Amino acid sequence: MYEPKTKETDSSVTEFIEMVENPKKREDAYTLLDIFTDTTGYQAKLWGSSIIGFGSYHYKYASGHEGDAPLVGFSPRKGKTSLYFAVGDDKREALLQEFGKHTPGKACVYINKVADIRVEVLKELIVQSVNFLKEMYPEGVAGGTAAGNDEADK
Repeated sequence: MYEPKTKETDSSVTEFIEMVENPKKREDAYTLLDIFTDTTGYQAKLWGSSIIGFGSYHYKYASGHEGDAPLVGFSPRKGKTSLYFAVGDDKREALLQEFGKHTPGKACVYINKVADIRVEVLKELIVQSVNFLKEMYPEGVAGGTAAGNDEADK
C-alpha cells in the first residue's frame, strides 16, 4: 500500500525557518509565514522536512489512492521558494496572470523573492485555493476556519 512521504509533523516551523542559510530567503520565509497565517487563519505546521503548510484536507482519488495534504503552503528552497496551491482550479491560472514574476509548475508556483510578486494576488490565490479544496473535499478539511473566506461562504 502507498504510504505518503510528506506528513504533518510536530517539528517547529520557526526552527526550520531559522535554518534557512540565505538571510534574504529567511526574511521572505517569515513574510510568507505572516501572509499565509493571516490569510488562512490556520496555524503553520511543518509537513515532511521542508514544507510549511496551513490547514489540511483528506483526499481520495477514484483509483483508491488517498492521503492528507496541507490546503496551501510554501517551502523556502535553496534555489526558488515553492508556493503550494490547489491543482485543477481554473481560477488559479487567471490569478497567476496578475501575480508577478514566477515560474509555474504542475503542483506549485516558484518565486525568487516576495518583492517579485503582488502580495494582494498571493492572498487571493491562497483564499481561492482553500475555497476550491473545501468544495472538492467538503468532509475532508480539518483545522480552523480560513480568514478571508467569509464573503465566499455567504
